[in-house]
Amino acid sequence: MPGYGLLPADRGTGLLPWSWAERRLRESHDYFVASRWPDGRPHLMPVWGVWAGGLFWFSSAAGSRKVHNLLADARCSVAIDDALDPVIVEGVAEFRGDADDRRSYLDAMNAKYEVSYGLDFLDGVRNLCLRVRPVSAIGLLQQDFSGSPTRWSFTTE
Repeated sequence: MPGYGLLPADRGTGLLPWSWAERRLRESHDYFVASRWPDGRPHLMPVWGVWAGGLFWFSSAAGSRKVHNLLADARCSVAIDDALDPVIVEGVAEFRGDADDRRSYLDAMNAKYEVSYGLDFLDGVRNLCLRVRPVSAIGLLQQDFSGSPTRWSFTTE
């Protein structure tokens, strides 16, 4: 897999469209968020989340290891729950305290997971709302392991 999708398009057997990756990001039930401890060790945890508006949204307990890690270094990775046909996003986490952001996230999460958390769940003290702004992403198909790896890059605002 030279370059993971950096081959010219005519050399791969099927570089993947971003629409494929976004569908996978929207439909995944669980996600894995990778951050790093202050000493550089990796930290990986499963989370519920929502892909919306080109961003990955999730929540976490304010005292959790991933929150402490992301406060120290906001760079992270997010992977869907399918190791055969994965999508992995590398990006930067942002803490979102705005009531509109929290409400939008909760509405989407409540609908996706069939739960009914209220705005008080993301009170900014016990639980926080976060989003990951993508910098790059990679995806591939198991059935076309050597031809499908595709990398996408995003501009930052």
